[in-house]
Amino acid sequence: MDGGSGLNILYANTLELLELDQSQLRGNTMPFHGIVPGKRTWPLGRIDPPVCFGTPPTTTRRSSPLRWLSLRECTTAILGWPCYAKFMAVPNYMYLKLKMSSPNGVITVESMYEHAYDCDVECIEYAEAIVEVETLIVNLD
Repeated sequence: MDGGSGLNILYANTLELLELDQSQLRGNTMPFHGIVPGKRTWPLGRIDPPVCFGTPPTTTRRSSPLRWLSLRECTTAILGWPCYAKFMAVPNYMYLKLKMSSPNGVITVESMYEHAYDCDVECIEYAEAIVEVETLIVNLD
């Protein structure tokens, strides 16, 4: 959950897990910042797969534009405010819950603090490693 982000991001490992065809990707020429601290990131494309929340009988499904990154992450996707707006979802960051309505009731998506913490640590370590490698390359030149 990232309500401050204007992007919905799908990582390479997720694209592989979902077995989505890369030929469905549309071009994207706009870079964005903040995925790797201090670095610009170029998405490999944009895809509009159907996104589904909930389990029967309370489910809701809509198509939502996702930008595809070649980076490997511990997360599968980052959903920002465009997705929240489309699903009319309300995030609660303190309790790590996302609530939205469906035709048959309220859907609650939740996570565990331990998973969120482990993911943050892994992402920070990954970003630091990228910056370190680039610094070493610059120093070798």
